[in-house]
Amino acid sequence: MPELITPGTTLALVALLAYLLGSVPFGVIVTRVMGLGDLRQIGSGNIGATNVLRTGNKGAALATLILDGAKGAVAVLLAKALIGQNDAMQLAGLAAFIGHIFPVWLKFKGGKGVATFLGTMLALSWPVGLCICATWLACAFLTRMSSAAALLAAATSPLWLVPFERGDLLMLTLVLTALIYIRHWGNLARIKAGTEPRIGAKKQA
Repeated sequence: MPELITPGTTLALVALLAYLLGSVPFGVIVTRVMGLGDLRQIGSGNIGATNVLRTGNKGAALATLILDGAKGAVAVLLAKALIGQNDAMQLAGLAAFIGHIFPVWLKFKGGKGVATFLGTMLALSWPVGLCICATWLACAFLTRMSSAAALLAAATSPLWLVPFERGDLLMLTLVLTALIYIRHWGNLARIKAGTEPRIGAKKQA
């Protein structure tokens, strides 16, 4: 009798679980639980922490940031525990990221994936992840634009692989960076036009 649980089946199951985890819209859940309304009807309508901040509740924004980041990290650690292979861990991180930007629970209309990207990279290589987070923080402090910080952090992420000799993560970082840029296409246009909202702004320009 053939084995029902093969390595391929386990990998597919981990990827599916990672996608479903990534699909959990924590921003929507947090704002509803805290009585802040439907996040999709606030500001830009995005389900991420930056838009949660537009409610004026910093605690809700921080909770969303941490939970969205945890989706990527937990997915990677789940793959590590069940399979233990680097490729499986990267696939799980990618699946969680895809789940966040195309969540089944919200008819595939999700966020931009930045926090999930950061959580994934921290779990795969914490030194690389910390450098990417530091890049985001520095740019956000200087520009007060979350989108600009996200774009710079993503664009420089492949460079941070070099000092820590993590070239095995290059393909994943390139794919995630490309997806982040696609999701921020409208932001890029607003940055160029000088109309991109600053962090904490109540309304989307």
